[in-house]
Amino acid sequence: MATSQQVETIGSGADKVKLAVAVVLLLAGLAAYYMLGKQGALAQWAGLLAGVVVAVAVFATAEPGRQLIAFGRDAWREIGKVVWPARSEAIQMTAYVFGFVVLMALFLWLTDKTLEWVFYDLILGWKK
Repeated sequence: MATSQQVETIGSGADKVKLAVAVVLLLAGLAAYYMLGKQGALAQWAGLLAGVVVAVAVFATAEPGRQLIAFGRDAWREIGKVVWPARSEAIQMTAYVFGFVVLMALFLWLTDKTLEWVFYDLILGWKK
């Protein structure tokens, strides 16, 4: 049985226009950066920054922008709910990871040397 999937699209025509304006402003800021090359680095970066800031402001007024901001707020709220380990627990877990890595390195090295000895010395007879 096929399940129906919801696809979110841009709802209103005003949101489409806002997103198009945001893209144009972003491209205008990028073009300003290159066109102001002879004016100096400060003018270049000011033009780029102005274009990006205005484009982000226009994007934030559209529905997808508001949804992105709401998602960021929800994500920040969820991060606040995380129970972080104490310093001693974090150090202990880090030590376990390093110990495991050292043991695995030794195991893989011993396995490699054993297989090398079996194949090259015993089976093929290629003494070093």
